[in-house]
Amino acid sequence: MKRTNTTRVSILLASVCLGSLSVGMPAYSQDEQATGGMMLEEIQVTARRREESLQDVPIAVTAFSANDLAMRGAADITDIAQVAPSVTLEPSRATNSTLTAFIRGVGQQDPLAGFEQGVALYLDDVYMARPQGTLLDIYDVERIEILRGPQGTLYGRNAVGGAIKYVTKRLSDEPEFGLKLSYGSYNQIDAVAKGSVPVSDKVRIGATVASLNRDGFGENLTTGADNYNKEILAARASIELLPSDDLFIRISADYTDDDSNAVAGYRPYPGAVSGTPVTDSVYDTYAGATEHASTAGIDGNNEVTSKGIQGSIEWNASEAITLKSITAYREDYTESVIDFDSLAVDDFDAPVIYDNNQFSQELQLLYNSDKISGVFGFYYLDAYAANDFDVVLGQLGRVAFGSELTAYTGGVVDTKAWSLFADVTYDFSEKMALSLGGRYTHDKRSADIFRANYLNGNSPFFGNDAAIFLAASSDFEAERTFKDFSPRIALDYQLSDDALLYASFSRGFKAGSFDPRGANLTSPEVEEGFDPETLDSYEMGLKSTWMDGRARTNIALFYSDYKDMQIPGSLPIDTDGDGTNDGFVGTVTNAGKATIKGIEFEGSFLLNEHFTLQTSLNILDAEIKEWLLNGENVADQREVQNTPEFMSFVGLNYNTDVKSGTLNVNANWSHKGSIVQFETPVPEIDQDAYDIFNASIVWTSESGKYTFGVHGKNLFDKQYKTAGYNFPTLGLENNITTFYGPPRTVTATLEVRF
Repeated sequence: MKRTNTTRVSILLASVCLGSLSVGMPAYSQDEQATGGMMLEEIQVTARRREESLQDVPIAVTAFSANDLAMRGAADITDIAQVAPSVTLEPSRATNSTLTAFIRGVGQQDPLAGFEQGVALYLDDVYMARPQGTLLDIYDVERIEILRGPQGTLYGRNAVGGAIKYVTKRLSDEPEFGLKLSYGSYNQIDAVAKGSVPVSDKVRIGATVASLNRDGFGENLTTGADNYNKEILAARASIELLPSDDLFIRISADYTDDDSNAVAGYRPYPGAVSGTPVTDSVYDTYAGATEHASTAGIDGNNEVTSKGIQGSIEWNASEAITLKSITAYREDYTESVIDFDSLAVDDFDAPVIYDNNQFSQELQLLYNSDKISGVFGFYYLDAYAANDFDVVLGQLGRVAFGSELTAYTGGVVDTKAWSLFADVTYDFSEKMALSLGGRYTHDKRSADIFRANYLNGNSPFFGNDAAIFLAASSDFEAERTFKDFSPRIALDYQLSDDALLYASFSRGFKAGSFDPRGANLTSPEVEEGFDPETLDSYEMGLKSTWMDGRARTNIALFYSDYKDMQIPGSLPIDTDGDGTNDGFVGTVTNAGKATIKGIEFEGSFLLNEHFTLQTSLNILDAEIKEWLLNGENVADQREVQNTPEFMSFVGLNYNTDVKSGTLNVNANWSHKGSIVQFETPVPEIDQDAYDIFNASIVWTSESGKYTFGVHGKNLFDKQYKTAGYNFPTLGLENNITTFYGPPRTVTATLEVRF
């Protein structure tokens, strides 16, 4: 039976009513709780820049502990999107390690310079300004937190849609060493080695090294290489200094080298000119770009390196005041091959280089007293983002001009931003508290853009001195400064010792910028850039713990008014008026208005001493209200990207003592509703609703020294699309390609702690 919206609403309202029962249930004394012997583990988070129980935070937060992630066999941060409501995390098109993130209908899927992400990702409180290298593998982690809704008054960088916090473990005061080995489907071989040691009472050092490898899910039928393989080497190291009980200093560094092959998509149609057939497997490809002259400028290479160093200082100046400083420098460099046509012929190829770096400084003052608590902060970001790429139309160029036609794009966008932010909570009584926050943002964007067409192969940037210059389509420098004040207010009321009701308003802001693909010589308005976007979010929530601590339910209802949505895209164009598209141009639309509203539910239930049930679900109603095109409102022809109407998750966990240890068995099911990849539906790359089933079995020795697990993912081998390219009229081969999520995999892991 097809599930209707009415059915979904009924299910969710039933969950809301179930959670609301906690308000009227009697509270048990500590003695009664102790005799019960069973309670859910209390989850601690730092969503408000101070450690507190998840149930005391008047914000929609989903948290995952290191143990939660290990028991489920989570490999990277995209896994957690199956559990967290209203969250979509996927690899960007043609990549393994560039992240596309959407929360509550807000995100960004274009990795080019000039486009900032709508969802902020933090690695140990450091904002990562670019999406390259941010699809983080899960290792050496303490917890991951996902905050839904605008986050600007508590965090360094303003975030319109929400924030993801990846928090690594602090070093122990005892020597610790461990080794984790994994072997699985597609010849997966992973090894993670970690160790830490206290050099003295005041100095600790530690490091983790991870080698993550897997053959491809498919094969490149032209080159013989793997498609969708994985080859990553990563490392983190840190030193912690404790000069006194009130002072903590941490210096850490990380490095990741992703040498995975270029990912090429699946073609739903045969080649229009070459006649190349559709592959039997959606993971196979005929892509030949890595061996074409079009990518010789980067030697057909596909590699992403990212690294960073940061220093944090935390000083407890008094019982009420803590001062923090977070200083960081990060950089990443990418050479990538994009084969848009996914064919052996050189119809539509692109060598791409991304070169990014950033420096950030954050200062915080945290105050905590009987009645007042809060954070006051200053944040500075100096970020450089550059991209250079050739779009090589080999077949079309030879037909029309006798040699390859190339469109080169080079763009640099600098960001210099500073902000002042504060969020203060005042407790009127033991039951009621008011939080007031605000953020002042000053963003300066500078751009240097050049685009031109060439004949005879690649552009000079990619080493082709024989290139014949045809014409420039864009050549300009520009800068704009954006200023904004974003408020937040929240009121929470403790209905009982175990139930918190809250209501809040918050505003998200993202500055405007410049599109490096814009053609200012034909469209002068490109030099003005695109405008900022804002989102006003209204939210109510109920967080409840009941059944003597054996059940926890969190419900959130929200309404968002989204104005001037930044929606980048690219369109094929006919530059010489001969009726054939021989180039492309960037398009950024500030869609006038959209509304996004929804209901979210999360629940954990300790059914008995062995079984735990975890559930989550959401209903989203995302609708574009105004989208002006040539003076006409075409909103009814546009949709919000990557935002399924309905998502749900059910997980059942069985835990029992066995001889010499503990056995944990987990099985879970997740459902994701249909999505559109772009603002207009494209059936070939959009994804219908689908379900994923996973299961794990993990044994841990009584001493905790040994852990052995077997993890099955996507057990029913569901094929589902995660991204795609839609260029049917650019090139000659009807170039539409889609990318797919991982097929069924089974992985065995062995971990030894010394």
